[in-house]
Amino acid sequence: MPDPIGSAEAISTARLDLLPLRVEHAREMAEVLSDPALHAFTGGAPADADALRTRYERLVGGSPDPAVTWWNWVLGHREDECLVGTVQATVAQDVVEIAWVVGTPWQGRGFAGEAARGLVEWLGRRPRLRTVIAHVHPGHLASAAVARTAGLTATDRFEDGEVRWELPLRR
Repeated sequence: MPDPIGSAEAISTARLDLLPLRVEHAREMAEVLSDPALHAFTGGAPADADALRTRYERLVGGSPDPAVTWWNWVLGHREDECLVGTVQATVAQDVVEIAWVVGTPWQGRGFAGEAARGLVEWLGRRPRLRTVIAHVHPGHLASAAVARTAGLTATDRFEDGEVRWELPLRR
């Protein structure tokens, strides 16, 4: 059954193409996400290509909960013709939670903020959605900067030790 709020579409920003996730992205993304430092605030360890392929199969298959929609993109850097990270959005009712990760070699160049801002603009055109949220570890200053760049504001609410950031979507 098709999702009532639509599916992920390609999104273009100044330097990036946010491409809907495909299982075939797993091999390249395993390299992009291979630095253990990417897990400093979230825990876990880098996944190899096979594990990432299995995860991407689940993500592409969609949420098992019919009340929740998963949208996932890889970030294609047009100039270098390579993938540099991911963004995701999880929709439940009229709230969408976003997250992002950019591979270590591409950090510090504004890609995460650009991708998150492009994603939020795309989400803002979805009439059913009312609020964008993100959860950021209080010590992860770079991720807080990405949330701010995307237009979110930190709240005084915490979930699992992370600060909840919010942006009401204007209608």
